[in-house]
Amino acid sequence: MTRSGIAAPDRLRDALLQAYAEPQRAYHTAQHLAECLSLAAQHLALAPDAGQLLFALWFHDAVYAVNRSDNEQRSAAWAREALAEAGALESDQEAVHRLILVTRHHNLARQDDEKLLVDIDLSILGAEPARFEESNRQIRQEYQWVPKPLYVQKRREILESFMARPFIYNTRPFQEDREAQARENLRTAIQALEAGNDGA
Repeated sequence: MTRSGIAAPDRLRDALLQAYAEPQRAYHTAQHLAECLSLAAQHLALAPDAGQLLFALWFHDAVYAVNRSDNEQRSAAWAREALAEAGALESDQEAVHRLILVTRHHNLARQDDEKLLVDIDLSILGAEPARFEESNRQIRQEYQWVPKPLYVQKRREILESFMARPFIYNTRPFQEDREAQARENLRTAIQALEAGNDGA
């Protein structure tokens, strides 16, 4: 709020924190949100608009249903509606909406703010091994309803898609700090999946 000038009410913060505490979540929780916000604070100089970036991070997983494929769209819609109610400029509403949609991770990041947001959201891939392994267990917990063979197949496809990119991260600071660790973490996780270990 301080960086954006948008007077969002306390009840909006409370509603977001309540959303991140929903029982179906294990990885997409306040822990993930806090990690993202902490990294954002370290790299705000890279953000064209710090307020837009921070609001997008607060909302990027606000809606999370493990059996739906439109979580980002619904999160973005909530963000736009909430910012409109708070009196935010239409340009801020649209920017936050655009940023959240980029977290679908379909290689959509083109603008500088999009690249930074995606790097922050994917920072877990380059986390210390213990935290990365914890995140694997948390993600498996969220998808515990998926049969193990199918989960292993789909999870492997996702991880291999990141490995196949020329760079996992878009910005130089993240490439320098996390690219090598991310590739090591991914190799380890893929090997585990090949051995039939789903991370549970």
